[in-house]
Amino acid sequence: MVGQYKENISQTSILDMLRAANGESPALSGVGRCACTYRDLLRLVELSAEKLRAAGVKPGNRIALVMPNGPENASAFLSIASACVCAPLNPAYRREEFEFYLADLGASAVVIESGMDSPARDAARALGIVTIDLLPSGVAAGLFDLAIPVEITRKSDHSVDADVAMLLHTSGTTSKPKIVPLTRANLLASGRNIHRALRLSPADRCLNVMPLFHIHGICGAFLSSLSAGGEVVCTPGFVAPSFFAWMDAFSPTWYTAVPTMHQAILSRSGANREVIARRPLRFIRSSSAALAPSLMAAMENAFGTPVIESYGMTEAAHQMASNELPPSKRKPGSVGRAAGPRVAIMNGQGALLGPGAIGEVVIRGDNVTRGYASNPAANEAAFCNGWLRTGDQGRMDDEGFLYLTGRLKELINRGGEKISPREIDEVLLEHPAVAQAVAFGIPDPALGEVVGAAIVLKGGAAATPRTIREFASLHLADFKVPQHVVVLDEIPKGPTGKIQRIGLAQRLGIESVA
Repeated sequence: MVGQYKENISQTSILDMLRAANGESPALSGVGRCACTYRDLLRLVELSAEKLRAAGVKPGNRIALVMPNGPENASAFLSIASACVCAPLNPAYRREEFEFYLADLGASAVVIESGMDSPARDAARALGIVTIDLLPSGVAAGLFDLAIPVEITRKSDHSVDADVAMLLHTSGTTSKPKIVPLTRANLLASGRNIHRALRLSPADRCLNVMPLFHIHGICGAFLSSLSAGGEVVCTPGFVAPSFFAWMDAFSPTWYTAVPTMHQAILSRSGANREVIARRPLRFIRSSSAALAPSLMAAMENAFGTPVIESYGMTEAAHQMASNELPPSKRKPGSVGRAAGPRVAIMNGQGALLGPGAIGEVVIRGDNVTRGYASNPAANEAAFCNGWLRTGDQGRMDDEGFLYLTGRLKELINRGGEKISPREIDEVLLEHPAVAQAVAFGIPDPALGEVVGAAIVLKGGAAATPRTIREFASLHLADFKVPQHVVVLDEIPKGPTGKIQRIGLAQRLGIESVA
């Protein structure tokens, strides 16, 4: 019957996951497109994988995927990942960036939407890499054909295990990006972890606004929904003015996003109260960056539904911990309890710490990568006694709730005092005029670093750097008060909407306050 779903914990492949759902249920839909069913999607993935294999693709081959956000991006990912290794890339890259990533991946081919004028075509041609055109069917969302011009004979210079399904680069804010291999088992485990944490069912419909070249979009929205037999609405990406129109058109039960996106949506919620009342959400999920308790409270007040903060990273195929839905306990300011892998706190000597102690967050489990590709030095630094170091600092309370206190590399070192920029963010966001805030380190010849902050004001609100500093001084120790505050129309963000603190002072032209 429609909506029926039979969970199979022993699912070992993407095809098994699709077969577990009711074949007539909708799987993928898109703006202006009718939905394709699970039966349609299963058939597409089987045929596309078979076509790739017939063209010479082997399990270890790496195929890059350069597509705009949308249902064909999602279904192409499943198809490639079923046959070999899929490497989704940001379609906004320039030619030089494509050349770097394609070469670094050792790509055998690149799949690009037909008619898409992408610099990836020139980059692939320069590297002698086959370009495969993807032709959307124009009928149901997600359906397509592949135009493979020649047999794919190029092999990767690097080797990966045959069960690897996806490669993603880390952000690389402080060094050359590392390549994270994720197996089919990693991805399927993550999808199950998220759908269980959120109690997803075939009745759920996710409005996906996250990019599908990012682990949050791939696992947090897409695979979690398919794992539960639910539906995913693949939008063209995050377009804040269109969000409520999409919400009205598709009647989703939930969406997941980063805090900067939630803030943009919140700013438009007052003018869309009728849509919110007409299309109530079961919950809202937030991940990939810290969610300020004040923003969480404002979102819950505007939407009348719980906001669930979770914690993820690429190396864990996204989710590591999550708060739970009511009536289970949630703790604002916490990223919840372990929700899939084991989570612990470790000191610098490799010993695990008890409740309340601050140290590095470490993880291990079925969704965690086995190590970076072709990078023994990075693996030596990243793993300790079988645990993966996340690079995040935090503590766990006696109920197992995890509180993050900052990125170890982002901590501001002011004359030996280690300052968590998140703590400053949360104070500044309490100011009635502040909509967004991000604290960061500014180079200082005497102290090493001092605290800076960038803020965006709420519409119609007024505040000066001086009044912001005065407000901060009422709630923070003197050495934590930002010495330099800049008011911006928009805070610079990375391609996935995350704010990148490292190097922010330089990007804003603040080299020193001395």
